[in-house]
Amino acid sequence: MQHTLIAVMQDRPGVLNRAVSLFRRRGFNIDSLAVASTEVPGLSRMTVVVNRDDVTQVVQQLQRLVDIVSVQDVTFDRAVAQEMCLVRVGPPGSRLAEILGLAREFDARVVDASPSAMVLAIMDAPATISAFLERVQRFGIEEITRSGRIAMSMTTPARGARPSPNASAASASTAADSFQAQADGFADEEAA
Repeated sequence: MQHTLIAVMQDRPGVLNRAVSLFRRRGFNIDSLAVASTEVPGLSRMTVVVNRDDVTQVVQQLQRLVDIVSVQDVTFDRAVAQEMCLVRVGPPGSRLAEILGLAREFDARVVDASPSAMVLAIMDAPATISAFLERVQRFGIEEITRSGRIAMSMTTPARGARPSPNASAASASTAADSFQAQADGFADEEAA
């Protein structure tokens, strides 16, 4: 079973390497990995997808790593998961209308086109992207690149994430306060 984990970590050299090395040492194959800075300066968010039945131990070990602020398994949470995919197909020629129709059906867009090739971009749930690629295959796929899954829990991270005991108290507190302030701001907007 695929599990989607989100870890918030200090944005420093070596932190990502330590986190990914933990998966390697435990024998976990990473199906997808995406990392970028967050809304909080100095923190990065890592979304990792692994295909294992039980990830409890690796989640606990991630929480113990220095510089990890929080870890959350959002597999069974109310969460949004998206991927981006670029796909280059051969010369559109007389099939241009068919390609554009398929793109419209999946909310994909043409990002580049020439007489010799067309590049389509789609951002959606991983299963939808796989279905799109299956359908576009008949047009002659020349190249595919997928971003890897990114995910966001619909629960408030400060409440839903488990803080790492080894993260500095100031970092964890700052991140939690920032997350909570944003959540409170959204709640205030909805109430207004």
